Amino acid sequence: MENFTVYNPTKVLFGTGIIKSLGTETKSYGSKALLVYGKGSVKKYGYYDQVVDQLKQSGIEIVEYEGIKPNPILEDVEAASALGRKEAVDVVVAVGGGSVIDSAKIIALGIANNENTWDYMTQKKKPEITLPLIAILTLAATGTEMNAAAVVQNHATGEKIGYAHPLNFPKASFLDPSFTITVPANYTAFGIVDLIAHALELYFGKGDASLTDRITFSIIQDAMDWGPKLLSDLSNVEMRANIMLDAMAALNGITAYGKQSGDWGVHMLGHEMSLLFDTPHGASLSIVYPAWLKVHKEIIPDRIIKLGTALFGVDNVDATISGLEDFFKQIGSPIRLSEINIDATMANDMLKQYKNNEINGVNLPLAAHYQKLIELML
Repeated sequence: MENFTVYNPTKVLFGTGIIKSLGTETKSYGSKALLVYGKGSVKKYGYYDQVVDQLKQSGIEIVEYEGIKPNPILEDVEAASALGRKEAVDVVVAVGGGSVIDSAKIIALGIANNENTWDYMTQKKKPEITLPLIAILTLAATGTEMNAAAVVQNHATGEKIGYAHPLNFPKASFLDPSFTITVPANYTAFGIVDLIAHALELYFGKGDASLTDRITFSIIQDAMDWGPKLLSDLSNVEMRANIMLDAMAALNGITAYGKQSGDWGVHMLGHEMSLLFDTPHGASLSIVYPAWLKVHKEIIPDRIIKLGTALFGVDNVDATISGLEDFFKQIGSPIRLSEINIDATMANDMLKQYKNNEINGVNLPLAAHYQKLIELML
């Protein structure tokens, strides 16, 4: 077992109706909020109105930035940061899924430090301060509501990268499962894939802790149990709550206890797909993970078999990989590039991206496997 440090300062308010304390919670951090959200669903389904009402009841002045896209872009982060500085906001409130909350983390840094946020993403500069962030989650998937990581893409440099810093932890996150019942089946499935992929990234990282493995397996098993049921009953709040809890637990630090790091190679590979083709993040992961496992099945067979025994009751590598593929297919998430209309020529563009950006895992190197990975994904 590796030495490790636990630090997670985010206050989580979980359950139906918890939005009623949003104003009071936000008021404790500021009186003028930059409200950040996506392209329309939060207004369409009434979540925006509930949030605004609660903030106004507490006397909080609101400045709005609308239009964060599902694969968040640097241009929005920079524009929202500039707006926040201009309006002298003192707190950021984010309503949305991982893309909105990730963007808000970097927006908060940009407002507080008055500098190019990409310099932080690329770690050319280190931030010293940020604005407090309040997150209201509308899609269970990324775990960003209770961690310090953010992912943003920069089309000018051809990169989609993650950045983690203790300043990025939200001060408080509101997780009301009823705020996720309008998520359609495909994005519900992609969220389930994403949370499972987070658990797997930590499982295949550096370090070995048996208790952490058991926790990781339990999170994945729970998601695999509730996922298909939820997809048959999308408005079921209790089922939404279970998936929401799975997603939070998969990446709030508990699956990293006793580990030196996660691997994150699959996420890095998937990010290039999203950057090039605007592929939904979860869809990219369900395509990459089986290929990644097949490439590594002779390198880490015991680790893969341990996973298969826990999840599927099988004791060989190929059956483990098949079990994961079958689950992804069961919930309607793609497992091949051809399913999302990416052909061999387009996949070759992805191969170039892997080489140009030197995509790699933290624990398991990838450079020697790029071509094979592409072939297995087609």
